[in-house]
Amino acid sequence: MKSIIKRIILRILKLEAKLILSRFKPKIIAITGTAGKTSTKEAIALVLRENFRVRKSEKSYNSEFGVPLTIIGAKTGWDSPGRWIGIISKGLKVLLFSREYPEILVLETGVDRPGDMGDLVSWVKADVAVATVFGSVPVHVQYFDSPGHLIKEKGKLLESLTGNGIAILNEDDKSVISFKKRLKARSMTFGFSDSADLSASNYKINPDGIIFKVSYGGSVAPVKMNLFFGRQNVYVALAAIATGLSCGVNLIRSIEALAKMRPSPGRLNLIEGMNGSLVFDDTYNSSPIAAEAAIETLAEYPAKRRIAVLGDMRELGRYSKGEHLRLGEILRVKDVWFLLAVGEEAKYIAEGARKSGFDEAKIFEFDSAEETGDALAQMIAEGDVILVKGSQGIRLEKLVEKIMAHPEEKEKVLARQEEEWKRR
Repeated sequence: MKSIIKRIILRILKLEAKLILSRFKPKIIAITGTAGKTSTKEAIALVLRENFRVRKSEKSYNSEFGVPLTIIGAKTGWDSPGRWIGIISKGLKVLLFSREYPEILVLETGVDRPGDMGDLVSWVKADVAVATVFGSVPVHVQYFDSPGHLIKEKGKLLESLTGNGIAILNEDDKSVISFKKRLKARSMTFGFSDSADLSASNYKINPDGIIFKVSYGGSVAPVKMNLFFGRQNVYVALAAIATGLSCGVNLIRSIEALAKMRPSPGRLNLIEGMNGSLVFDDTYNSSPIAAEAAIETLAEYPAKRRIAVLGDMRELGRYSKGEHLRLGEILRVKDVWFLLAVGEEAKYIAEGARKSGFDEAKIFEFDSAEETGDALAQMIAEGDVILVKGSQGIRLEKLVEKIMAHPEEKEKVLARQEEEWKRR
């Protein structure tokens, strides 16, 4: 019965969303990819707000429910029938009585099962489609025949663009750029490659954030992003600048807007840890490409000791063991001092580390976030930099709460602090 009610609510929300789009005809910018979608969405919205009325997806509202909720302008009703009735009522009010609506919608789009993107593009017609990174083994691949099948599904967003649309593509990702020749739409590429339309160079990381230069159309400008770390955030900035350019926001205004951006909770957010340590809180979710990028960032950041706390990367299906092993194998060359592996799948991260020659005495395995947090608290010393990353289901934000210097600020800085999440 619960499933039936859920499908009925979804049908109503989608109908309302379709009618709202038909009435107000906002420009739609949709984002696809395996990693970086939420940060890219935030950056794009920040850039476009310089010139337009913009609405973006809440948090990571990229599911079959998330997109209609964004169009309506509502938050999830969780398990409350009353809230869902209120959301449906709000949709009707927007449709029938609103006189003003955002000029641009920035939508994060996710794919969990075969057909998800195909269903979405059947009724959401993007004007601009942004592809962040696909990688070789995307998350959710367990529900698909192969990684290529999943990438093909994500790519339907790009292929749905008409000749009047524009695709913003990561030049450095082979899976993304392979779609370029199939498009009806124009394209703009970004990346570190010199062949990209918008290219980055002179990337550096320091204790305050990242700096780099961006080149476009013969112009070169410096970019500084305080509190952001890692090359992956250069791609976030480039995608936002490219999208801004496609919408008429010039290079300098886009760069100025990005200087105001701050990290979202649980997305490589650097916070103060206990005993004079620092914690890279990357607990929102995990995938092979995102975990590897986070480890690279840990290796770049100055530290007395580097500690990697890595949890399960879920929904990888038959690729899970191999990807966890591979992740463990890269740790030794990244100057990681301790490895704490959390969860059933993460035992293969520990196994991969051992096989690569990582010191056995510095590898620890745990079943839960809470247990790991208690043990880690006994190990932390001044000058340590700790990376905490795992899939949503392993709930590593509970671990970060145990080791952060100011747990009273958890509601502001940690992921999944809503009461509904705390009851899970």
